[in-house]
Amino acid sequence: MEGIEHKIVKVNGINIHVAEKGQGPVILFLHGFPELWYSWRHQIIALSSLGYRAVAPDLRGFGDSDAPDSVTSYTCFNIVGDLVALLDAVAPDQDKVFVVGHDWGAFMAWYLSLFRPDKVKALLNLSVPFFRFSPEMNPLDIWKAFFGDDYYIYRFQEPGQIEAELGEVGTERVIKEFLTDFPVLLPKGKLFGDAPVRLPSWLSEEEANYYVTKFEQKGFTGGLNYYRNFSRYGELLAPWVGCQVKVQAKFIMGDKDLVYRMPGLKDYIHSGEFKKDVPLLQEIVIMEGVGHFINMEKAEEINKHIYDFFRQFD
Repeated sequence: MEGIEHKIVKVNGINIHVAEKGQGPVILFLHGFPELWYSWRHQIIALSSLGYRAVAPDLRGFGDSDAPDSVTSYTCFNIVGDLVALLDAVAPDQDKVFVVGHDWGAFMAWYLSLFRPDKVKALLNLSVPFFRFSPEMNPLDIWKAFFGDDYYIYRFQEPGQIEAELGEVGTERVIKEFLTDFPVLLPKGKLFGDAPVRLPSWLSEEEANYYVTKFEQKGFTGGLNYYRNFSRYGELLAPWVGCQVKVQAKFIMGDKDLVYRMPGLKDYIHSGEFKKDVPLLQEIVIMEGVGHFINMEKAEEINKHIYDFFRQFD
């Protein structure tokens, strides 16, 4: 894409690929699964034209960034460590930056803001609200009880098993299925059914093929390893139980998002509990008829939300 610069930066013991464009205050864009820096292509072009420097890494395990072998190398501590070192490397003159996250990128952005609020000027997160963890709660048990054994996060847990099943289907079909309508359930032996994939209007064949090429090169294991640490967070995050995320924040998700259907999530978002955990949360926006990949599906609206929110802090 024209004008977007690419480089490899050595941070936290690994190589991270970064795409960037523009000059001015940094906006750090953090993607989810199964995604890449490329998911922010619309935001990079738009915000760089409005006086910001858009910086979008491939998170560890994805795209052209390194993918450590160990499952335990994909916790929020590893990723936040990557991000802090990345900011020190690419924006040493900016004490604080703006952050936008989606899916796993949003998850990690909440914890970047919890652990290092000194690095974050303001945060706009998409699709995934702050998650509370406690040593007494394993979210996998709750999700399995609610959705059953075919629930996608539960199916992602056993290393190698889901990779083999996805390999039988083929990377192209997997990517197109995930990006078109991410499945809540992945039945063994029949992951996606028999119907052909019809790409949504917001994703062209050429755009989908960019993801296919990168995941054919890298595989899915790095991204799946993020899910494989869910059951550890109750213990790992025990020192932060009850702590609040104290940065200026805004949250947006679609009402058709599969995350919105997680047990207890709507109540958490709308009952005031979310606001208790993030006391500087200025606004919650639920977009009607919009799915999970909101920054691509509603690119212009999300661009406007980002610009309107961040410019009050310039």
